[in-house]
Order: sequence, then C-alpha cells, then structure tokens
Amino acid sequence: MMLFKLQKNNNPEMKEAYGNYYALPVILQTMGIAELAVMMAEHNTGFSAGQVKGMLTDMVKCIKQLVLDGKAVKIDDLAIFTLGIVNKAGAATKAEFCVQKNIESVKLRARATGELTRAKLNLDASLKDIEKMVSTNSEKDGDGGTPLKPGAGSTDQKDNTQEGGGSSSGTGSNPSGGSGSDTGSTPSGGSTSDSGTDVPKEFD
Repeated sequence: MMLFKLQKNNNPEMKEAYGNYYALPVILQTMGIAELAVMMAEHNTGFSAGQVKGMLTDMVKCIKQLVLDGKAVKIDDLAIFTLGIVNKAGAATKAEFCVQKNIESVKLRARATGELTRAKLNLDASLKDIEKMVSTNSEKDGDGGTPLKPGAGSTDQKDNTQEGGGSSSGTGSNPSGGSGSDTGSTPSGGSTSDSGTDVPKEFD
C-alpha cells in the first residue's frame, strides 16, 4: 500500500492550480544496497546477503561505466538507464560551440520498463491518505487502501518502452508544484518524474 498526503498549492502564479489540493507520496524509509541485499537473501535467492551486496555493488559500477560509454542499459522489469545532457546556453553557430561554455552537466536518466511501467504499476497500486489512516487507525482494521484501478486485475499488456532511448520526460508546468526529472514546475510542491501542462493524475 502506498501512502500519500494532501498538500495545498499556495503559488498564486499558477492560477488553475492555486488553492487546490494535490496528493504527494509519503516515503517511509530509504533502502540502500545493504538492506536490499538482506531482503533478497531472505527471499530464498540461494545467496548470502554479503554475496548479493557484492553483486549489486558491481552492477552499479558496470552501469556507470556503460552509460559513460554512451550505451543504454536495460534492466528488465526495472528501467532503461542512459545519460542526458543539461545545456547551459546555445551557440549561434556550430563553430562557436564549446563543451565547457555551452554544456552545464550530464545527468542519469532512468525510464521504467516492463513490470514497472506506469500502466503496470497502476494495476497493482493501492493508495491511502496517511492523515485518514492515523485518525481512524484503519490499518489495524485491515484497510489495504484504495486501488488506483478498481477491478482492473492483472493483464498481459505489452511494454511500450523503446530500448536505447532517453527519458520520455518533458518540460512544462504541472499542478502539483515541484521539480521533475527535467524541467518544469508542479503545483503541489512535490517531486515528479514527469511534467506536463495538465493537472497531474499520477502519483509520481
């Protein structure tokens, strides 16, 4: 079950979103490689937590090396990793372009694939307002939250993610008010992996 909190948009410059409430995810804990390794070892992987941690650590190093070489790394049912470029300023001509002058930085981009695409996650996600859960103590009553797609069930939808590409994130204004993976603002003040001109219906 995913918990969320409601946050009011207090930015008067965002006229359509101003005064409205938007859902933001509540992150309860950050799990590092060490914690993930322990969990995997306890799920009958056949390897100890130390062995799993070593493999995951090496995987991270290999992904870094590959993306720096200009390759896209696809971890099935997780994400496609690539590097993107953050431009500082444009050059009037190709001859005037200079890496140090015109490029600000590179950044890692991750695009969901397989079982972690938005369409797949929407079928399995259930959400609960943390304030209501605390006030009603509904967790003890067995309330598992509200399904995002009631009655949808599991389907065998095809993965529409293209291999080798970059992030599908764009630019623009998003009514929840935080920063996206590229540029844009979101009207509720939280972070989102996508940005667009419409009021967000996703819980990124």
